[in-house]
Amino acid sequence: MLARDFVRLLLLAAIWGASFLFIRLAVAAFGPAPLMAGRVGLAALFLAIIAWCWHKPLLLRGNIRHFLILGLINSALPFLLFAYAAHWLTASVLSVLNATAPIWGAVLGVLFFRQPLSLKLVSGLLLGISGVAILVGFDAVVLQPNAAVAIAAAAGAACCYGLATHYTRRAAAVEPFANAHGSMWAAFCWLLPLALLQPPTTVPSPLQGIALLLLGVLCTGVAYLLYFALVRDIGATPTLTVTFLIPVFGVSWGALFLGETVGWHTLAGALTVLCGTALVTGFSLSNLWPKKQSNS
Repeated sequence: MLARDFVRLLLLAAIWGASFLFIRLAVAAFGPAPLMAGRVGLAALFLAIIAWCWHKPLLLRGNIRHFLILGLINSALPFLLFAYAAHWLTASVLSVLNATAPIWGAVLGVLFFRQPLSLKLVSGLLLGISGVAILVGFDAVVLQPNAAVAIAAAAGAACCYGLATHYTRRAAAVEPFANAHGSMWAAFCWLLPLALLQPPTTVPSPLQGIALLLLGVLCTGVAYLLYFALVRDIGATPTLTVTFLIPVFGVSWGALFLGETVGWHTLAGALTVLCGTALVTGFSLSNLWPKKQSNS
């Protein structure tokens, strides 16, 4: 991996880690559905402009059903669940629960897609569960009303990402940029009716408006472009290491800008979850660099 690729990987993790900060800042004013409809709507408009500049068609013919499914399970539903959970959970907790997505993907693979159950997989699942227990079990957030529902919502959002991984592996191949662009419009279609039924009850502040703008354009539109560029340049496996970096930035942004407490349980829980995720995904540091080709 070149130095510029590693910098781009860090930048992507920092952007996606900041999404939980922006959700926490804006959700109280907008409400979950309007906030996330605004997020995917802004992202869709941004990607439409990029598509026009790059002369990339949307590829709607034959793919509308695919975009609707992907937009629901990879954007609309998990975004909505995370926004709901953000009323009670800190950005730190949200970012670590987000990192359990590969673990949920492994559980779904065993239960519904006939994937083998190995010792490494079982160990990873147990570590992931233990990490979440440490993270939330020693956090004051569990004493709040609706905390259990919020934790379940955030875990459900991560589960949606795991399901989306299985779906995209089995769906007909669609060009990655078209997938991102089409699924954003589909997610907007899913969320707009909910946003109209539950409009904001207060006038957002300028800071909350900026948070929504950054959430849509930076954390979704620009992040997709960075992600697919990295997949193209260094491959899917090294790019997926962003999963391990997002909690680092999620915890850091929450502590720096929201004054969230980072206790021993935050660090221990995050580290345990990431170790479990590494076991489930088969990640090792050697995945970051291409293997040398033999000349023999």
